Amino acid sequence: MTKPKTRKSASASKALAPKPAAKSETKPEKKADTLVAMLRRDSGAALTEITGATGWLPHSARAMLTGLRKKGFTLDKTRVDGVTRYAITAEPVA
Repeated sequence: MTKPKTRKSASASKALAPKPAAKSETKPEKKADTLVAMLRRDSGAALTEITGATGWLPHSARAMLTGLRKKGFTLDKTRVDGVTRYAITAEPVA
């Protein structure tokens, strides 16, 4: 005859679970913050630079640019050596 399986109590499983790492003093930088920092540069940012820094697909990066426009940022789009570059020309009024 086999012994029936018993469930571990919640307190026992909590004791075995690894403790979460201590929270750092600073928040991790969001991808949107990275994008805004890139667009604030004098040279702006190309789509390939944005996708490389954030890990987004091109259509997601373009959607984020549209989202920034809707938040009040004014973006400039220029073509340099066949590459489209985006840059912030005006910030939203707080």
